[in-house]
Amino acid sequence: MHEAGANHSAEGRSFREYGWEKKHLNNRAWRSAANMRVLAQIGAALKLYMVGLKVLLYQLFHRPFASPVLPVQCGKVAIVTGGARGLGYEVARQLTGLGMHVIIASRNEKQGLAAVKRLREERSGAQVDFEFLDLASMDSVRRFVRRFEDRRLPLHTLINNAAVMLVPEGKTEDGFEQHFAVNYLGHFLLTRLLLGVLVRSGTTKACSRIISICSAAHYTADTDLQDLRSMRHYSPYAAYSRSKLAQVLFTYQLQQELQSGGFAVTANAVDPGMVDTDLYRNLSTPAWLAQRPIARLLFRTASQAAGTAVFTVASPELEGVGGCYLYEGKRVQSSAASYDAELQARLWRSSCDLLGLPESELA
Repeated sequence: MHEAGANHSAEGRSFREYGWEKKHLNNRAWRSAANMRVLAQIGAALKLYMVGLKVLLYQLFHRPFASPVLPVQCGKVAIVTGGARGLGYEVARQLTGLGMHVIIASRNEKQGLAAVKRLREERSGAQVDFEFLDLASMDSVRRFVRRFEDRRLPLHTLINNAAVMLVPEGKTEDGFEQHFAVNYLGHFLLTRLLLGVLVRSGTTKACSRIISICSAAHYTADTDLQDLRSMRHYSPYAAYSRSKLAQVLFTYQLQQELQSGGFAVTANAVDPGMVDTDLYRNLSTPAWLAQRPIARLLFRTASQAAGTAVFTVASPELEGVGGCYLYEGKRVQSSAASYDAELQARLWRSSCDLLGLPESELA
């Protein structure tokens, strides 16, 4: 009896020790994974800040792009997403100055209507109005397109400008990561659904133009298209950079599709540089406080930064020219990854699958 009891006690200790060891190993694995996530976030942040520093140094020693006199655009219609404030508002303002009918598309109705009011007060007879659009909702994008089509207007320019940056981890109503949805996928859907009217509005002598407002952040992005929605390890820095790379990849693939189809529509990417807007409001408090004085000294104003986008919309030099990445009024090289034709095609297919769109049949 005593011996059996001793054996039972030894087995009990063995089971308890095994359970403790298993729990200890699980804790170690969890801590190791957590450390890897932290290191990945730090790495993504450092890469983004280094690119930002490079852009600031360029802006320190170079004057902002001064657009030449551009031809009037009377009778033409443009949609500017995120046009209620910041860079988008300034693009809308300058386009109305060229005589375009501008539709400001924004999820903030109060700001959008206020922007329309200011533009009409500033320029008598300005054709500008507001339409609600929430790019985080694919249903909102579809409803926006239906409302626009009901107006029977032509569309000569689509400016995909709206963006979020460094937002906390979260999913949209469709289950997409927020940077991915707002910066890229919502614009992908919007562009695809508006291609029909863009094609009908363009001619061989005056192509319709699609401009995506991109960012130097795309130079730092990884190319893991298996994790487009940041489902594994979330980093706001990596998610923002990846969404901006997706925009450039989309622009190049879109241009290929348009050219292959013989459509009178061009697609280009525009990098506005570092601009003093509230896009940086999600920086950590120390980073935001450090950024403010630098922004006043080295960042471009929204008015200055809008120049390249407006030039890309209206310049005769870019008539029929697509598939370019423009910065400070010049065509420059985007990242090596952005020219990967296989990556472009894979992103296109993945996006169509996510949205239930055909890969071909653009218009």
